[in-house]
Amino acid sequence: MSYVQRVLQPGEAVVHQARLHPLIFLPAALWLVIALALLVASGQFAGDIGFAFEAAAALFAVIAFASWARAAIRRVTTELAVTDRRVIYKSGLFARHTLEMNRSKVESVDVDQSILGRIFGFGTIIVRGTGGSLEPIRMISDPLTFRSHITAS
Repeated sequence: MSYVQRVLQPGEAVVHQARLHPLIFLPAALWLVIALALLVASGQFAGDIGFAFEAAAALFAVIAFASWARAAIRRVTTELAVTDRRVIYKSGLFARHTLEMNRSKVESVDVDQSILGRIFGFGTIIVRGTGGSLEPIRMISDPLTFRSHITAS
């Protein structure tokens, strides 16, 4: 059962749920491309130089896997939801970080999108409340829709 489903109050309904954008896997893909390029380059050389390229390719493949695993865990363990009463944000696997804010206490919702963010549909959300604010939540898929659900009455 998801965190959002566990913390719902009686009579509270989820209006919208968001996820982190798949683009968080981009660093892992770049490390993998480097590993593959080194592996291909190792075929051009014989002996110790070829072995050095293969070893470097293996190292970059391990870095790619570690980067992918980190992004996968981050994506799976991050939950963003708007209910008819609250905004809920939860992240973390072992160490959990949660923030919840009543929708009536939300003063503004800022959306930051770069040019690439607008093209690929991701951005950063900052929810500002009367008693404080949420930290920036980066790489959210379709941040404008998420903002619309928060600010809708």
